[in-house]
Amino acid sequence: MSEPLRLGIAGLGTVGVGVVKIIRQQAALLEARTGRRIAISAVSARSKDRDRGVNLNDYAWEDDPVALATRDDVDVFVELMGGEDGPARAATEAALKAGKDVVTANKAMLAINGQALAEMAEAQGRAIRYEAAVAGGIPVIKTLMEGLAGNGITRVMGVMNGSCNYILTRMEDSGKTYQDIFAEADGLGYLEADPQLDVGGIDAAHKLAILSAIAFGTKVDFDGIQLEGIERVSIEDIRAAADMGYKIKLLGVTQKTGRGLEQRMQPCLVPDTSPLAQLQGGTNMVVLEGDAVGQIVLRGAGAGEGPTASAVMADVCDLARGVTGPVFGQPADTLVAATAALTKLPAPYYLRLALVDKPGALAKIATVLGEAGVSIDRMRQYAHDAASAPVLIVTHKTTQSAIETAIGAMDSTNVMAAAPVALRIEEV
Repeated sequence: MSEPLRLGIAGLGTVGVGVVKIIRQQAALLEARTGRRIAISAVSARSKDRDRGVNLNDYAWEDDPVALATRDDVDVFVELMGGEDGPARAATEAALKAGKDVVTANKAMLAINGQALAEMAEAQGRAIRYEAAVAGGIPVIKTLMEGLAGNGITRVMGVMNGSCNYILTRMEDSGKTYQDIFAEADGLGYLEADPQLDVGGIDAAHKLAILSAIAFGTKVDFDGIQLEGIERVSIEDIRAAADMGYKIKLLGVTQKTGRGLEQRMQPCLVPDTSPLAQLQGGTNMVVLEGDAVGQIVLRGAGAGEGPTASAVMADVCDLARGVTGPVFGQPADTLVAATAALTKLPAPYYLRLALVDKPGALAKIATVLGEAGVSIDRMRQYAHDAASAPVLIVTHKTTQSAIETAIGAMDSTNVMAAAPVALRIEEV
């Protein structure tokens, strides 16, 4: 009979407890599927005495995660503490140096330090697995690395932060402002201790950086992502977008272009008939496009005890079966530095304008757009009051620089009652 696979689990929050529960409740199933018993040798967390709703008395306790990572009775170090540096990175590096494989849900650590950790792991002949780091229970890492291994990936995009999607869909459903729904989400515990990680797009950008490295064979380049959160999305924009046949999503997109690697995390409009537009609440969705397979859509829970622990256990089971491989799908020393695209691929744009109600105002705006090389596809005017006349414009495909030039020139027309809003429309 095979020797058991012995785990050391650092971090006993929601996900860590979920992993313990699966191992205890599904012991026979896990052994049948992997051919090995999966056992927990020891655990570590900040507080030993906290009631976590699960019995931990059968496992040795370590106050120091580095000590846990180097124990002789640990084969796989399961890092569920979080944080790009600090104890998480120190313990991960200690585990690799001690000849242990690592399973982690830590997107920040991989997005910032992924290349160095990959080089260390592969030099030691060890594996780092991280299905749970991206999109919770959705098996997007395995899909990219294995299911689509024969494809040249052309584009990866998706909604990768459930908290932001909750806020945007609740705004649409309730008609309430961003500030109102932000407070609601915070009160429900949907936001990180630092909410900017969610609403600022940072959490989702960490995930995009990881997917981009796998998809395009590049070193992880979090700093190369054009990053914008959802703070400036107003209820007026959500209503206007819906009226024009779109929904607003915090959308991550990465694609190789003739100009370099384009990586964006920003609010975008998507057609209301698209799968991304149908996504409600805290659910995640990732769309993968390959030259052979075409487009596939993966949808599921992006966070939570069960879904994320499920992803952790998928990696543990692979290690139990002896399935390892390079950290980012190909040897770390073959990954190339990403060359950021200086300009983004052309796309249609949504413009919301508030014009001074006087003759010739709209003509001046049309002239400014034309001089910047921006062509109008559709335009809609609404009933207005004495203060301003609202106008919505959907452009034909154009460049971000052309839109920025046009917006800059609008200031000098003396017909703007408020700052214009411009959002990219992503074709899905």
